[in-house]
Amino acid sequence: MSKHLFTSESVTEGHPDKLCDQVADAILDEIIKQDPNAHVACEVTATTGVVHVMGEISTDCYVDIPAVTRQVVKDIGYDDPAYGFDGNTCGVITSIDVQSPDIAMGVNESYETKQGATDENDIIGAGDQGMMFGYACDETPELMPLAISLAHKLSKKLSEVRKNGTLSYLRPDGKTQVTIEYDDDEPIRVDTVVLSTQHDSDVTLSQIRDDIIRNVINPVIPDKWIDEKTKLYINPTGRFVIGGPVGDSGLTGRKIIVDTYGGYGRHGGGSFSGKDPTKVDRSAAYAARYVAKNIVAAGLAKKCEIQLAYAIGVARPVSIMVDTFCTSKYSNDQLAKAAAKVFDLRPTAIIRDLDLRKPIYRSLSNYGHMGREDLHVAWEKCDKVDALKSVLEK
Repeated sequence: MSKHLFTSESVTEGHPDKLCDQVADAILDEIIKQDPNAHVACEVTATTGVVHVMGEISTDCYVDIPAVTRQVVKDIGYDDPAYGFDGNTCGVITSIDVQSPDIAMGVNESYETKQGATDENDIIGAGDQGMMFGYACDETPELMPLAISLAHKLSKKLSEVRKNGTLSYLRPDGKTQVTIEYDDDEPIRVDTVVLSTQHDSDVTLSQIRDDIIRNVINPVIPDKWIDEKTKLYINPTGRFVIGGPVGDSGLTGRKIIVDTYGGYGRHGGGSFSGKDPTKVDRSAAYAARYVAKNIVAAGLAKKCEIQLAYAIGVARPVSIMVDTFCTSKYSNDQLAKAAAKVFDLRPTAIIRDLDLRKPIYRSLSNYGHMGREDLHVAWEKCDKVDALKSVLEK
């Protein structure tokens, strides 16, 4: 390819949509701590003064949903009435029902089991139909696209300097965006950085700009990527005092591209937060990343995209697709067959192999679900490299 630009964005934990994702995953974590087999599909909205938690939850345990919600809001930093949204005083509305029995009958006992299958990995059927994508490439050590990797690191640093007092005038809401210039499909430089951060009303734009460059951008983006032509846009509207759910309503599942690959790989459309691992929107997306990362880590391709598709109530995926974008000596079909032999992609096996019945989800709800080697999640392991090579060499 000739020279071209590609852009990805990230958001801080105080962004209204991300606040909702965190509440949903915090509720899921609290339920899983007590009932690992619970069925949870929790959605959250937030606007000025109120959070609404809704969805379908089937469990025998009790969780104080308003208390969990308020704690998340305060942990994020919305603990002052001056921000217009305060975890101590905001209203929390709950509208919870049990999972539909029509869905549960397919999840608890798969189509294969009803047909007489006795393999324990056939027990659970997929919690919904749909397609999920996984992606990996060799642009960064964690095998993620460079643009989303840098955007997440900027957002994370922005929250860090707010919380540790380095820039005490910052408020929780914020967004970052990074544009990478490519030459012949290789990243060569950062073309543009856009960073918008909520702040106290008495701080000047010039101070914000100087502080952000010194304390956020320079420590995060290595010098090799920045040159004299790199453009920096910091709070380009000139003012960002009103933010969070006061400035814009929040909703779970509205940052699915931020959660995955920054738009670099395709997306099946299903969101993650608030869903237990029987929901393949979540668990199979993690599994697809696991497959793609191991293929790239094995040196079998420079970049790799995996698509999995499921039918509701059926354990085995209806299709497995591999695309290496002509970066592998093996055909896509060869790699797909190898992946099917090495990875068990039935929901029961995914949940077991990726250890998904643990309260790990709130920590994933910020700064991406993929590439999170810092959290030591199982789908970021490269432990199937040798097995893939062995299958392909036969």
